[in-house]
Amino acid sequence: MRFPGKRRSKHYFPVSAKGRLSFETDFNRKENVYIVGIDQLLVDIEIDASFELLEEFGLKAGESYVLSDKDVEDLYQRSYEEGRILGQYAGGAVGNTLHNYSVLSDDQSFALGTICETIKVGDYAFKYICSTSSKVDFSYLQPCAGQMARAMCLITPDKERTFAIGKGIMNQLTEEFIPDDLIKNSSALLVTAFLLRDRNAPLYKATLKAVSIAKENDIPVVFALGTSSLIESDTEFFKNFIRENVNVLAMNRDEAQALLGMDDPLLIGEEILDYTDLALITDGERGLYIASWACETKARETKDKLHSKSIENYNRFEYSRSQLKADCSGPVKIYSHINPFMGGPENIENTNGAGDAALSAILHDIAANVYHQKLLPHSIKHDGKYLTYSSIHQLCKYANRTSYEVLKQKSPRLSHNLPVKEQSLEESYWEM
Repeated sequence: MRFPGKRRSKHYFPVSAKGRLSFETDFNRKENVYIVGIDQLLVDIEIDASFELLEEFGLKAGESYVLSDKDVEDLYQRSYEEGRILGQYAGGAVGNTLHNYSVLSDDQSFALGTICETIKVGDYAFKYICSTSSKVDFSYLQPCAGQMARAMCLITPDKERTFAIGKGIMNQLTEEFIPDDLIKNSSALLVTAFLLRDRNAPLYKATLKAVSIAKENDIPVVFALGTSSLIESDTEFFKNFIRENVNVLAMNRDEAQALLGMDDPLLIGEEILDYTDLALITDGERGLYIASWACETKARETKDKLHSKSIENYNRFEYSRSQLKADCSGPVKIYSHINPFMGGPENIENTNGAGDAALSAILHDIAANVYHQKLLPHSIKHDGKYLTYSSIHQLCKYANRTSYEVLKQKSPRLSHNLPVKEQSLEESYWEM
């Protein structure tokens, strides 16, 4: 496990000093720490699209649609003949996040889903595997007869992204291919609203089974909302699902508005904490927000300037680490916000996957906390039950920086040559 950010070394003298690390501590010891994600494995095909092309296929800009395999093939052939195809990448919201997590942590993750039972060199399934970090384990995938799913990412002149998805075999995952022990021993289970779109598909029941296993074993359930039109189609269902099952909720501002009917990201964070334990809200050119819970006895006040928007002094306790509300005595709501790193890239090449990248940073921090607790259970870092390794202020920085790397490139997935985020002074108290 690679820890989030650069960490200072501490030397404790005298040797009786509280918190001193044992000389026998083996930092190279391999702890079995990983996350699990369920995905509709698919390939993203980016297309330089005109508004007329969207209108011809009945697509509304900025939304995600499921089309028949025939319509998707027609759209692909039309775009290919007109030279509009910009690139073809391994995709899927969970697939992107698992890949990014493994790049950031340099550690293992597991993908659950379906893949073609026969893979040929050069086909979509082959490209998907070759384009994914070798740290993402595909051992538990369910082989199926049929074509791998495709997501046409149509990029219009205004840089808006519209998705047209051909399902192929992506919804055929069955309950028999949900491994109990794998989920029971994981650090987090990642699912998305897309998995719950078709309640008649085998994937729907498989997802509910995985979530049930995670809940029974106190494994954090991480849920990404997906797209606003899907949330609007059955708002009450998703509210109930989040309230009953979810610990970490990730969304952009449009998706949050579809869920709650609110537009202010801070007020969205305040409201959503009545449903879940941590919320990540990405807000495009305005940066991102994190809202969470902390025990009042563990809450740490910021050393930065206090800010007031719709909530007065909202960042007062942003130096606190996130906790599950159930683990708090005297729980308080905490918030942090950050503007885009360096104002955002000079040229935004791609917004597809930026939110997935931010979420992968959160997952990395959650898993790092599990790893550290296994390695050094008596560390002062574990003087209570925490969800994250870092403060939500640091999480904002990390998620923001990770998103920046995706925005400045064409691929929705991180490369393996990433800069490491710097550590701020506020982290010095929380050293190993």
